[in-house]
Amino acid sequence: MKVTIVGGGPAGLYLAILLRKADPGVQVSVLERNAPDATFGWGVVFSEETLGALRDADHETHLAITDTFARWDRVDIRYGGRVLTSRGHSFSAIARKRLLEILQERCLALGADLRFHQEVGSVPEDADLVVGADGVNSLVRRAYEPDFRTRIAPEGCKYAWFGTPLVFDAFTFVFRETEHGLFQVHAYPFDERTSTFIVECREDTWRRAGLDECDEDESLAFCERLFARDLEGRELLSNRSLWTSFPKVTNATWHRDRVVLLGDAAHTAHFSIGSGTKLAMEDSIALRDALVARSWDVDAALVHYELARRPVVERTQEAASESAGFFTRVAAYAGAEPIQFAFNLLTRSGRITHASLTVRDPGFTRSLDAWFSGARAGVAPPPVFAPFRLRGLELRNRIVARAENEAASGAALVLSGFVAVSAGGRISPETPTIDDWTPAQRPVLLQLGHAGRRGACLPRSVGVDLPLPDGWELVSASPLPYGPYSAVPTELDAPGLAAVREEFVAAAQRAGELGVDILELDFAHGYLIGSFLSPLTNRRRDEYGRERLRYPLEVLDAVRAAWDGPLAVRLSVTDWARGGLAVDDGVAIARALAEHGCDLVHTVAGQTVHDDRPEYRRGFLTGLGDRVRAEARVPTLLGGHLTTLDDVNTAVGAGRADLCILDLPSSAVEADAVPPSVERQAVST
Repeated sequence: MKVTIVGGGPAGLYLAILLRKADPGVQVSVLERNAPDATFGWGVVFSEETLGALRDADHETHLAITDTFARWDRVDIRYGGRVLTSRGHSFSAIARKRLLEILQERCLALGADLRFHQEVGSVPEDADLVVGADGVNSLVRRAYEPDFRTRIAPEGCKYAWFGTPLVFDAFTFVFRETEHGLFQVHAYPFDERTSTFIVECREDTWRRAGLDECDEDESLAFCERLFARDLEGRELLSNRSLWTSFPKVTNATWHRDRVVLLGDAAHTAHFSIGSGTKLAMEDSIALRDALVARSWDVDAALVHYELARRPVVERTQEAASESAGFFTRVAAYAGAEPIQFAFNLLTRSGRITHASLTVRDPGFTRSLDAWFSGARAGVAPPPVFAPFRLRGLELRNRIVARAENEAASGAALVLSGFVAVSAGGRISPETPTIDDWTPAQRPVLLQLGHAGRRGACLPRSVGVDLPLPDGWELVSASPLPYGPYSAVPTELDAPGLAAVREEFVAAAQRAGELGVDILELDFAHGYLIGSFLSPLTNRRRDEYGRERLRYPLEVLDAVRAAWDGPLAVRLSVTDWARGGLAVDDGVAIARALAEHGCDLVHTVAGQTVHDDRPEYRRGFLTGLGDRVRAEARVPTLLGGHLTTLDDVNTAVGAGRADLCILDLPSSAVEADAVPPSVERQAVST
């Protein structure tokens, strides 16, 4: 079998090693355009998990790599004139140049054919398998781009990748405020003489600082001056260290016939979680495993490889995107207490939580818990059990639960579920109205809404948004049906708008009579008021179409005047649909709601239209809640399938939410014992 690998980076070289080791009869050629000692970048970081995979794949390579490692277990965060330290993180790094030398030596020892200074003008056709391991600008991928359906988009901040002779003794983050905006550094050692020193900032900050007009030397000098104190008088080193944007690469498929993509050619993950080389070398292991498992049947192996590897890569890319987003909007957290800022940074990608950090560094979470609860004692309850005050109402903890969920027994607040302001505002005949609803538990949050064009449906136990055969008349912002089988609603005219507004006011007054603790107006999920907010559902030609926020604010103002207690709004922060509300729009709406007396924003997403593209996963709303809280400066209620106290501790402790809906899964830890005789009888029958 003949394998040609285009690209002599870590992914291509490591694959050559693994293939030759798996079967010395396989002919492996590696084609690299650069010289053997040519490399861009500085150090490469590995996690303990990746090192374990490398050890199992090829012990000799693992030994050679780990013998030259720089190791540390500490993260230092320099923020707000303080240095916050967290331990137990177990990092290892190596110079990229040294890593390539080790891999090249091992390739030659195993008989792989390494060809440097080889310009590849087209995809080789004389091999049984062609591997595109030629990086972000992959020639192999570009040759078949329509088949791979490649997408490349900039992600995160502008950045420049320097080195420095200062050897840091921890993975160090530095945040430096300037008259141009915030700059930040990611720095870590990779050998006994040198550290990586990555400087990044938002593009608008980069332009205000004039860096868009600087050459390489001027840019380096600017960064040396800015971080002179952190560099302790040392210089910065450049290796084509130009400012650039990180390209996020995704492909709908990673293989075409007998051509397959590997590493950055197939996918990239933002450098802020240090996973690029790790992912590439793990790809090599997965491709080798697939070929062996499928007895070197290339077609079957490529399908096997992609099915096994893609879910892992996509989870890493999601985590990397969350991390990149944190650094893009980090200026929004500028007012946070240092300990909370540090915890938010450490948990930014979702891979570290309050519980896992407690295992790694119990002292850090103990300090966080004490600060959060305001306790001076050495032991304090975690954030989930800290009280919360909202417009005079004090809740004993941060847990919110649905009435039917097991968490309701210990929650500080119970959700009512959708309650309609009138019979015409019901979702289905089973939907309660404010006239016949009473709180079953206290304290209670009353979710008050009007279904609009999503009304007059069969019960949701039958199906979602299935219209009644003889439903009532529907109203909405515009005469657009919700789904393909939904009735066409009537566009609300001026008397109709006034009538609905008064229904909300009357319902709020009734809520006061019932002793409701928090009143929530439902402006989300394509219901009536939410349909005014989105350009997908509001096609009006009057002032309520030109100013889509106008009518929702009128309703909010009217209710605020009639309701003195805590007032929340349930808001779809994004429509998850082309042409609809984006997250930036949702944050701006949340900010306006807060200015008009909203005390709490319940962040949700999607369902504005029936054919949206949801991004459901555990904790899928956490990033949205974080942005609303940080950028709109308003307390938030967060859901999104949070199923453990650890989920809540992490979100609340990091300042991403103030209250969280806990959806405990049903559990059967304990059950009545069945006598053996009964069990035998049951089996026999």
